Amino acid sequence: MNSPLFSGRPPRSWRGGRPRHGPDTHRLRYRPTAALKSAAGALALAVGIALTCLGISELVTEPARAPGPGDIGTVPVHTGPAEAATSGKHGNAAPPIRIRIPAIGLDQPLTGVRVQQDGRLGVPQDPSQIGWWSDGPRPGDPGAAVVVGHVDSTTGPGAFHGLSTLRPGDKVTLARDDRSSVTFTVQALRQYEKDTLPDSKVYATTGPPALHLITCSGTYDRTRGEYRDNLVVYATPLPQREPAAREGGQPLTGLRGQHGGGP
Repeated sequence: MNSPLFSGRPPRSWRGGRPRHGPDTHRLRYRPTAALKSAAGALALAVGIALTCLGISELVTEPARAPGPGDIGTVPVHTGPAEAATSGKHGNAAPPIRIRIPAIGLDQPLTGVRVQQDGRLGVPQDPSQIGWWSDGPRPGDPGAAVVVGHVDSTTGPGAFHGLSTLRPGDKVTLARDDRSSVTFTVQALRQYEKDTLPDSKVYATTGPPALHLITCSGTYDRTRGEYRDNLVVYATPLPQREPAAREGGQPLTGLRGQHGGGP
């Protein structure tokens, strides 16, 4: 049974025109049983690497720790509407090219992903890659920049395997292609059943700038070949520091000799 990696649908006016098929929209499923381990490799070569949120409890001895039903932290309240913008145009920020999360030792490039024909966001087919919603808000612009990644695959942990271990206060930095960067602070982790993912919140295209990181979580459903839940990490940008005001007087450099050479 084929099913999407992530539930929820980005706003229609922000889907970047006609959805496309390609490397970032594969969503084939495999069940992680021993009988399929050898067959999965051959089949993946025939139809493209088939990757989604696959359970690998048989292959990985230390699975990622997911937040419980109580969740962690507090999601910031957006005062602006969470409805789709009508123009779908980007703001002034440059597109991101790299993500760094020191708390989990993550430092990787980003690849753009778009919306599939069913209206759901695609993901990179390689579990070691991380995607960002290239038709959505850019990091630092109004609305939520959305970054997605696999938690695991049939061969081992995915790029976002450690996402569930983040805690409020952890930092996430996105480097842009104009050599600028923006750093976000994790505010909360939320686990949702895929059918109840709050689209308007997760894919917000208006309101204060935010960053939402998404992967799979919860119990692995072997009959459906997918995890039942999605994990969303909510983060807000660090306040921008204002340049220090210039004060009168001489600079300290070179004054040491004028004061008798004291320390």
